Amino acid sequence: MNEEDTLPRTLRLIRQLSPAPYEVIVADGGSTDRTMERVMAEQRTMPYLKLVQSEVACRATQMNRGARAATGDLLCFLHADTSLPDDALLVIRQTLANPRTAAGGFISLMRGPLRTCWLTSFHNYIKSYYAPLLFRPHLFFFKGARLLFGDQVIFCRRDQFLACGGYTDGLPIMEEADLMLKLVQYGRIRQVNRVVESSDRRVAKWGFWRANAIYLYIGFLWGVGYSPEKLKRLYADIR
Repeated sequence: MNEEDTLPRTLRLIRQLSPAPYEVIVADGGSTDRTMERVMAEQRTMPYLKLVQSEVACRATQMNRGARAATGDLLCFLHADTSLPDDALLVIRQTLANPRTAAGGFISLMRGPLRTCWLTSFHNYIKSYYAPLLFRPHLFFFKGARLLFGDQVIFCRRDQFLACGGYTDGLPIMEEADLMLKLVQYGRIRQVNRVVESSDRRVAKWGFWRANAIYLYIGFLWGVGYSPEKLKRLYADIR
């Protein structure tokens, strides 16, 4: 919701994907700015662009609505402030061609208009490995679990996503990590060796030390079973 500033660039980059997407679905959660106007304006030149609306402003519920509206065999969950390389869809299809791979994501490089957050990006990369090693070691060693997050552009098969129940409706935070624990029953989770770029707006708003401390704190508390509703209070919306 409220992505009128970031969405036009994201949609412009989606137009450059090769191969082109079968469909693009924007799942709105009750935006109060001009997000929906932007989407409807883009539909004139992007006939494969669809708009769905969620009854609540919850990212997990919004993505579920988008997934249920999709008709393709593969799903890719792209946040409005994240950009893909132009061959991303080919990478996704090649990765999921392996039947032992259930889901995947990219390496996220966090950047702003004039800088790249190298240390935060590196930590986001390695936590995909050390988090399951610390909190779900049996899944890490025997199932190939990884904990991927939204800025890493998660992708999976639509039938397996629906079969496992998708994102937990109403889950206010850590919904992607929760999904990975569901999908790993179908195969390993892969972080492919390709880069996507995601906005550093939280780091810019909170500052480097505070932002990374919050990321660590929330991840640890989630790993030991702390209530997601209470964790959400630490992760305020910045838009």
